[in-house]
Amino acid sequence: MTTTTTQRLLLLLGLVLSWTSLAVCINFEWETIQLNANETVGYEDISFGTSSGGPASPTGPDGRQCKVRPGDPRWPTDKEWARLNATLGKGALLRPLPAAAVCYSSSAAYDAATCANISAGRPTRYFVNHPLSVLTDWAEGNTCVLPAGGLRVSNRTCTQGGFPVYVVNATTVRDVQIAVNFARNRNLRLVIKNTGHDFGGRNTGAGALSIWTHNLKDFEYLPDFSSGSYTGRAARVSAGVETWEIFNYMGKYNTTMVTPGGDTVGVVGGFIAGGGHHLLSSLYGHGADQVLEFQVVTADGHYRTVTPHQNADLYFAMLGGGGSTYGVLTSAVIKAYPPTPVTNFDIAFEFRPPNTTAPRFPPSNATAMRPSNTSVPITQPVFVNSSETFWTGVHLAKRFSTTVVDAGGTLYSYIRQLEAGGRSYTVTIKLPNKNANESIAVVAPLFADLNRFGIPAVGRPFPSPEAVGSRTVRTGNGNPPGNTRFASRLFPRANWANETTFNATMAAIRATIDAGFTFHGVSHWAPISSGTSASGVGDDFGTHNAISPTWRGAIMHADIFDTGFSGFVSAEAVSTFQARQKRLRGVMDVIKGATPGGGAYVNEGDVLEPDWQDTFFGAYYSRLAQIKRARDPWGLFWAPTTPGSEAWEVESVDGLPTQNGQLCRTGWSYED
Repeated sequence: MTTTTTQRLLLLLGLVLSWTSLAVCINFEWETIQLNANETVGYEDISFGTSSGGPASPTGPDGRQCKVRPGDPRWPTDKEWARLNATLGKGALLRPLPAAAVCYSSSAAYDAATCANISAGRPTRYFVNHPLSVLTDWAEGNTCVLPAGGLRVSNRTCTQGGFPVYVVNATTVRDVQIAVNFARNRNLRLVIKNTGHDFGGRNTGAGALSIWTHNLKDFEYLPDFSSGSYTGRAARVSAGVETWEIFNYMGKYNTTMVTPGGDTVGVVGGFIAGGGHHLLSSLYGHGADQVLEFQVVTADGHYRTVTPHQNADLYFAMLGGGGSTYGVLTSAVIKAYPPTPVTNFDIAFEFRPPNTTAPRFPPSNATAMRPSNTSVPITQPVFVNSSETFWTGVHLAKRFSTTVVDAGGTLYSYIRQLEAGGRSYTVTIKLPNKNANESIAVVAPLFADLNRFGIPAVGRPFPSPEAVGSRTVRTGNGNPPGNTRFASRLFPRANWANETTFNATMAAIRATIDAGFTFHGVSHWAPISSGTSASGVGDDFGTHNAISPTWRGAIMHADIFDTGFSGFVSAEAVSTFQARQKRLRGVMDVIKGATPGGGAYVNEGDVLEPDWQDTFFGAYYSRLAQIKRARDPWGLFWAPTTPGSEAWEVESVDGLPTQNGQLCRTGWSYED
């Protein structure tokens, strides 16, 4: 018997043993409302699944097996959809038009007033609360784009494109179970959407049925909670709770929790599924490290409690092993900490070539005291007299990141190309659990070095409200969808070990800016830890989840933005995209050459990342793929660049890497 075969048998044995224990915990009252097997009698479409793998997929245009889509003979009839709606009750089955349809005069949803309001660029809840909206338009196919300035669109059409056709507005576990069973038994494409914050289209899909978890909004603070080796503060959080809501709870209960950076991002959705970084990652670990246990509906329709010791395979896979792949999470219990104050320092400087017109700010404005609820620095910059002085300053700040992360801190920085060959650098240093004098002592060497090389930076600390709740109530307005395209890379700490490797790292970063890209770096250090938690009791993080070993060994996560990309809106879209993608991969090849052993963060990665299995998941990929195979033999859950996704691909209508097309089998198997 081969080693691989033995490993698979042991995995399957572990799954059988974990599945025999179906003790289910309930976090919230709506989780007690579950699908009863008696309800499925006479209604096979919502019956629970067995491990046999389900019905065969129908044959697509090229002879391949595909998910059923509108127009196919097996697509549910209007009567069958009506029955599903009646079974769900509460009008839970929606058939929405795209959010921007209100701006298209040809659409039944046209509404001039609403269009003017949502396209004016002001923050709004409209998109976050819409059942179809996704963060990135291009991933859907740009088939119903929001116009600028509130103008009515009369010369283009708004179509459903890569958006789902039907949406189940889930407010109970039963809703999720019925949607899962119906999609599996009818061989429909199924997608999961919470707030829509995904850069690669993992929460949308043409012809799909969508489970919308956004309105599962409950929270309970637990001042004294025990689970396994953990004893301390915790909180029960349902799937739809957003960061801004957690901040309000943090203020109410005088506690700190690790959350996404964006106010409208779901706290226990894709954030933890991909790993999730945070300004306190160097102190408390990543987002996935916070989860003590959670509730999930798996592909067979059953509702399960997941802990490191019950359904342990799902605990491992769903925390860092990729979103929309193993099940639908309904709620979780996450760690909470004593109030953790954070001290910030901002640095900003620019180089402008001679004879360019630019505002000049005096050195005294180098670091300004100001309120903040964002990790993007807004400090007025000082100006340096040469390109080499500029890059010396960047070099010093990047080199200093080891000192900051070892002090439990984080650095957020941007390097941008300006007009006429100019360059700008901004960085915010965040230091938790240190008073002003202690924080100044940490950063003083950096500010001294910057001034010594002609960059007049002044270290003035100011408090950050980002990790500690305040009495100021947040309302959670968000921005309209965009068309951001980027790739990312995890930079190993080993690159900081000596001047040779560090200089090679800086040369690669400089090459990305010279090529016209923007470089956004987030420096933190969260290796697998075993010791004492912030509450003073035994705890560990990282030993039971799928955050890749590559990330554990990285000191910086970086996004490389193609700021010139504006979506697929022209007849030359395919060739234009291919040219831009070639440029992006070209600079990424330079970055990769300087970071051997690095990887990338799946939530902020390129959906066209070569060798994505190793890049996103590293040594854990094989284990994750086998868990996917065992837990979802039907291939019900699918999202690009997640374990097992090789078995399917979208036949997009225009050959672009969007979700606007039918999902079909590729012929790949787990044996490949």
